[in-house]
Amino acid sequence: MSDEPSDDKRIPEPMPHDSTAVPATADAKATTVEAFFSADRAKAFIDAVVAIAMTLLILPLLEAITSLGSEGHAKPSIPAALWFDGNYLLLVSFLISFAVIAMFWINHHRMFAGVRRVTTPLLWLNMAWLLTIVWLPVATAMTGILHSDDVLVLVAYIGTMALTSLLALVQELYLRAHPELHDIPEHALLRGLGASLAMTVLFLISLGVAIVFPVISYFALFLLLFTGVLRGPFARLFGARRARTAG
Repeated sequence: MSDEPSDDKRIPEPMPHDSTAVPATADAKATTVEAFFSADRAKAFIDAVVAIAMTLLILPLLEAITSLGSEGHAKPSIPAALWFDGNYLLLVSFLISFAVIAMFWINHHRMFAGVRRVTTPLLWLNMAWLLTIVWLPVATAMTGILHSDDVLVLVAYIGTMALTSLLALVQELYLRAHPELHDIPEHALLRGLGASLAMTVLFLISLGVAIVFPVISYFALFLLLFTGVLRGPFARLFGARRARTAG
C-alpha cells in the first residue's frame, strides 16, 4: 500500500492572506459613519450663523448715528427726535427683523433638538435656510434706504422671510420622511409643520397686502400674529394626510 495519504485525508492548505481584505462589518460601519454628519456640530454652526445675522441687523442704525459726526462736528447737530423721525422705517424694520429671526431660530431649535444624525441633503437644506437668514440684514438695510413702496424691496424683504419659512417646512417634511435621523415625537413634528406652513402662507399674504396697499407697507407683517390660529388646522391637515397615506 502507498504511504501517501489519500485525497480525502489530506490537510487543506491555508488560503493566502489578503492584507487588503476588510471585514464586511467594518466596511458597513465605515460607510454608515461617512453617511452622517455630527448633529451637535451642525447645531452649533447654525446657532452661530443666526447669532451673527441678528447682530448685523443693528449696523445700519449705528451707521446712521456715526454719519452725523462724519463732517467734523464734535456732536450731532440735530435733535434726537429728528433722528428718530428720519430713521423710523429703519427702526421698525430692525425690530421686525430681529423678532422674525428670533422666531425662526426658536422654531428651528425646537425641531433640531431631537435630531441625532444629519445627512448630506439635510445639511444642504440647512445651508439654504441659513442663506436666507444671512441675507435678511441686507434686505433690512434696503428698507431704510430705498423707497418703502418699491415692489422689489418688498419682495427682497418679505419674500425672503417667506422663503425662510418654506425651507423650514421642507426640512420638517424631510425629517418626517426619515425617522431614523431623530427621536422627535409625531405630535411635535405636526406642530412644527403646521407653524411653518402657517408662517409661509401669512408671509405671502403680507407681501401681497404690502404691494397692493403701499400705505400699510411693512406693517402688514403683523399678520404673523395669526400664526397660532392657523397652526392647529394646518397640523391636523398634515396628520390627516399621513393617515390617508397609511390607509
